[in-house]
Amino acid sequence: MSTLIFGLADGLGKKFVFFVDYCVKLGALVIQSTSVSIKRMRERSFFEILKVIITQIYFTGYQALTLVAMMALITGTLVIMQSSQQLSKVGGGAMLGDLLVVLIFRELGPLITALIVIARSGTAVASELGNMKVNYEIQALESMGINPLSYIVFPRLVGGVISLLCLTFLFCLIALFGGYLVSNFINPISFKFYTDGIAYAMNNTDVILFLVKNIFSGIIIFGVCSYQGMQVKQSFTEVPQVTTKAVVNSIVFTVGFNTLISLSVYIQNLKKLGIL
Repeated sequence: MSTLIFGLADGLGKKFVFFVDYCVKLGALVIQSTSVSIKRMRERSFFEILKVIITQIYFTGYQALTLVAMMALITGTLVIMQSSQQLSKVGGGAMLGDLLVVLIFRELGPLITALIVIARSGTAVASELGNMKVNYEIQALESMGINPLSYIVFPRLVGGVISLLCLTFLFCLIALFGGYLVSNFINPISFKFYTDGIAYAMNNTDVILFLVKNIFSGIIIFGVCSYQGMQVKQSFTEVPQVTTKAVVNSIVFTVGFNTLISLSVYIQNLKKLGIL
């Protein structure tokens, strides 16, 4: 029995150490790439970095608009129909706005959009950087006196964060109002009642949560994918392996981060109500 307990403790300890080491390396990559890029921008390399940022925004943000809009419309329609029907059964129609803000603006919008970005752009970033390592393109940049972190990692971080913020805002907008238009054919709701409920339910906490979740999720996604892509050594066979790790780690870290933020807010609310 003691052997089993010590074995479990040893396994958990190793995983915890690996997790902490991974987080430290990931944080170091983000901080180092940011500091190096700021230094380069002061040395009149601003437009070079800006060009890569715009390219990343085009791929991550603009090219994902259709997919995000479709997912938002489907999600918004289903959530609004189910919420309005179930609340009307118990006489809680006035709570529709509060429920939609919590479900779509706080939780589903940031999470679903982040998963879409991971599936589209996260895989592309990890495989792209992996192929660059194998083809010695990164070494070529270094030989020309260009720090790869400022030209490769930082623009993807900034472009990814900006894209995620814009895509999530679009997701929430389409889910709340596009979903209303579609669901209104099945379960009519007064537009004034609907918009007033959402406007009343929205507060500063929701805006702060929106910004925190999306900014840090963007940093996590593109930081993890860039880090994994840079781990490729020599062979092309390593590229799909690091891409898979990038996707899995991005999902775990992003979902975990969103969950922790939501839990902390709800615990604070329960404390204010005197429940905890």
